Amino acid sequence: MTEIFGYTACRQLSQMFLAVFFFHSSEYVLAAAIHGRSKVNLSSLLMSKAYVFAMMFSLLEYVVEIALFPGLKEYWWISNLGLVMVMIGEIIRKLAIITAGQAFTHLIKLYHEEHHNLITHGVYRFFRHPSYTGFLIWSVGTQIMLCNPISTIGFAIVVWRFFAQRIPFEEFFLRQFFGSKYEEYALRTPSGIPFVK
Repeated sequence: MTEIFGYTACRQLSQMFLAVFFFHSSEYVLAAAIHGRSKVNLSSLLMSKAYVFAMMFSLLEYVVEIALFPGLKEYWWISNLGLVMVMIGEIIRKLAIITAGQAFTHLIKLYHEEHHNLITHGVYRFFRHPSYTGFLIWSVGTQIMLCNPISTIGFAIVVWRFFAQRIPFEEFFLRQFFGSKYEEYALRTPSGIPFVK
């Protein structure tokens, strides 16, 4: 059980906690900067019960595995790959938020607002939903960084499924808001989530 207090655990868990803290605090700060503090609440931290449960499960997996199979956590090239994925996912997501500006919200808009423009430049040239792309990379990267095989697979499936359901719902409204402009954009630009058209 001393492995939980060793170098490997301290490094990997501190990277995980820093990644989660930075992700959520920067989401909140960007939302407040773009939309004003009065329009930002705790939902801007993006912490649902399912998300908290998933993170708790991943920490439980980590503790059990480092206690029973400490060698599993010593694959530094895997852990470092996860760290790189966390940074890349974070950058893609934050670029998406900054590029979209006021058009970016954490909740799907059901009604068109004046400041809501179709964004097709910056990272949106490469993906229709770069913030989702960034989050998928970030979330799976957190688990690869911890060398958590069960949570890596679980996060990949659950996050992919969430976006596979969310994107068609969101795009229904985007097609209503922007008509043929969105249709043309969708034809030439991938969603950014594998196997989601």
